Amino acid sequence: MLKYTLKRLVMMIPSLIGITLVSFVVIHLAPGEPADMVVDLNPQASLTARSRLNEIYGLDKPLHVQYWNWIKDLASLDLGRSMSPDRRPVRDKIAERLPVTLALNVCSMGLIILISLPLGLLSAVRAGSFFDKSSTVVVFVFFAAPSFWLALLGMWLFGVKLGWLPTSGLTSLNYDQLDSWGKFSDLARHLVMPVLISSLGGLAGLSRYLRSNMLEIIRQDFLTTARAKGLPERVVVWKHALRNALIPVITILGLSVPGLVGGSVIMESVYAIPGLGQLFYIGVMGRDYPLVMGGLVIGAVLTLLGNLLADLGYALADPRVRDQAFKGAGS
Repeated sequence: MLKYTLKRLVMMIPSLIGITLVSFVVIHLAPGEPADMVVDLNPQASLTARSRLNEIYGLDKPLHVQYWNWIKDLASLDLGRSMSPDRRPVRDKIAERLPVTLALNVCSMGLIILISLPLGLLSAVRAGSFFDKSSTVVVFVFFAAPSFWLALLGMWLFGVKLGWLPTSGLTSLNYDQLDSWGKFSDLARHLVMPVLISSLGGLAGLSRYLRSNMLEIIRQDFLTTARAKGLPERVVVWKHALRNALIPVITILGLSVPGLVGGSVIMESVYAIPGLGQLFYIGVMGRDYPLVMGGLVIGAVLTLLGNLLADLGYALADPRVRDQAFKGAGS
């Protein structure tokens, strides 16, 4: 399995280069330039100032030269400097906000898995019951509702009306004066509402997908044989049926890995959380090419790693896939 994993990691390099090349070209084909964002705000700026800015940013060079210079810096893990007025390294900006976004999305993903898997399993076992029908209606109502509307509704209900939770930001004004437990509880109170709201939309897809797979597996002959041998229904469902039904679900979980970084733009914007989603949105609006490319590189790496984790999850869940992986690695 280790040899198979290393082989897949090496194969990711050409894919990553292709993704960055396409992304680099598409970004530069978009209307507007970074110099426009600076010059247009200053009516006294001349064409010379615009040319000077393009020269500083390296935008006066041919596109292939710009990409080659960028890819050389990327090889040394240098994502360049932001084109915003602070001119800070993109790597430092991302490092500052990455823990916030990871904490928000990992908690959200964990909550989705914790609720959707038992919900989908029970809905399949009790297919056609009141629980199945009511849970289907509830999760699809949350799935259909716009996330920004749910976020605003949560702010009004829990923040303004009831006063239970803060409505924006990541910490309170007196955060520095709190002790360790006080800082932890303050952070938790600020993250409760964004995590809860962002989890509601993901419950429907994962739980209904698992329900559909379970309904198909339950009808299989090998489960009938297991029951005929006298195995308890709990063992039949949890050990045999669920393990087989989880194989397609692993694909969804693997493809959800990129969302751990870029999937919280709406929540971070509505709740004013200083995370990567908000940072990349600002970069796109400001035509900050190095910052946008840094975000796309992270998203591409996570997408490729998500596919690898999904394949490894297949191998762990299905011995047939594991045997095939060993054969492929050895060939």
